[in-house]
Amino acid sequence: MRHILAGLVLSGTLAARAWAAQLTNIHGVNLGSWLLLEPWMLPQEWLDMGGQSCANDCSSCISTESSFAKAYPDTVDTTFAKHWDTWFTQDHVNTLKAAGINTVRVPLGYWIVEALVDRSHESYPRGGLEYLRRGLGWLQDAGIQAILDHHALPGVQTAGQMFTGNCTSDVQFYTPYNYHRALVWTAVMTALSHLDPTFGSVFAIEAINEPIMNATLTPGYGNFQKNFVQVIRAVELILGIFVPSSSLSVSVSPSVSNNFTAALSATSSETTFPVEVQTALSEAVPILLEIGVAFDLQTIFEASPFHQSRPPLVTNFMDVNWQYDNPSNPADAAIGPQAYDNHLYYSFGGVAAADPRSYLISICNLTRIQADAAVGNSPLWFGEWGLSTQFNATDEFLYKWADAQKLAYSKGAGWIYWNFKTEISTLTNGSALARQWSYLEGLKLGFLTQDPAAYHDPDVCGPYINSTTNSASS
Repeated sequence: MRHILAGLVLSGTLAARAWAAQLTNIHGVNLGSWLLLEPWMLPQEWLDMGGQSCANDCSSCISTESSFAKAYPDTVDTTFAKHWDTWFTQDHVNTLKAAGINTVRVPLGYWIVEALVDRSHESYPRGGLEYLRRGLGWLQDAGIQAILDHHALPGVQTAGQMFTGNCTSDVQFYTPYNYHRALVWTAVMTALSHLDPTFGSVFAIEAINEPIMNATLTPGYGNFQKNFVQVIRAVELILGIFVPSSSLSVSVSPSVSNNFTAALSATSSETTFPVEVQTALSEAVPILLEIGVAFDLQTIFEASPFHQSRPPLVTNFMDVNWQYDNPSNPADAAIGPQAYDNHLYYSFGGVAAADPRSYLISICNLTRIQADAAVGNSPLWFGEWGLSTQFNATDEFLYKWADAQKLAYSKGAGWIYWNFKTEISTLTNGSALARQWSYLEGLKLGFLTQDPAAYHDPDVCGPYINSTTNSASS
């Protein structure tokens, strides 16, 4: 047997410091509503496609990808292909590169891996992987790194949200069956990230976007976190990729050592890993073979050289403080490089009183980075934020609001704005939506600097540090 061991001379602490140094100065945007459409961001296009607008309850009309696919089973794939082709383009990549953006977060639904959809009762558009591959290729050519964000999980991870792809109160993700499907998705995406040349820009995979905050409602989530990491590391070990701070090992028979899918199948019974991990690896094999045929990747999958030159992927989780009531700590799952994600929107309330001074006092005294670091959740980036407010913000305030947030988030690993763009139409009151939600519009209006590392006023927080206000949370 050929034995592949993961590990570096670096101690765990030194390895963590090395990766923390690499995961800094992230200046990014989300590619929201591209491969996972949220109608509120493009209301006119959604209606033109055949969708509907629900006033208060997104489960009551055609307002998600799932409800659209059920309503238009014969045309959904063609309709969405037109959207995927136009919402994010090479021109956008060129603009983002020119603006100094170095990272994108790509929200994805589990149905991007079409074999995971149970067509007996689940309906989603098909064909998105082709467009993901194309877009990642553009990003790679531009030198922009990408995070694959599992934004919409099988069974739905959060109730009543368009971003889950199926607006429902019936949350079923936190079950063995759907945890398993998410692990298979992870195995497939890890293999593609290392073997598909178009995935060369991918440096991280995020396990789950915005799980339910009440940890008592997410049974088994801590075990899923550990299995998620081990699935990624198992695929990497099979490929001969060394993982810092790991004592895991797998054995690969010489008879399959030049055939990745065969090695993956053979290693799926490797007792180093839990049964859930073994099963996920096994079930990923036929899916990868099918993708290989569809995109002419058979040679790569079936004759892959081991000891890949790419570094291990960064595993990524929402930070432990996203949840409350005794949540599991994702730091306990870490094997090799891992980073953490926090989302902060003041416009939804519960953070600070709804006035400019309170907002600035709150953000200028933000303690989330320190609180996370104290429980091992570092490096931390802010994977979603924006300029939205609970009040009518003046242009003068938005200059300050952009600077202050960038300053706060840059004390960690950096920031990723939501979103790279939004629709500008009559239904969005012209640029009213884009003014506070679109990075590209924020650049145009001057609230966001052309150099993402620069500030209009680097001392914007001076008058507010250590001040007090009626703040709900920092």
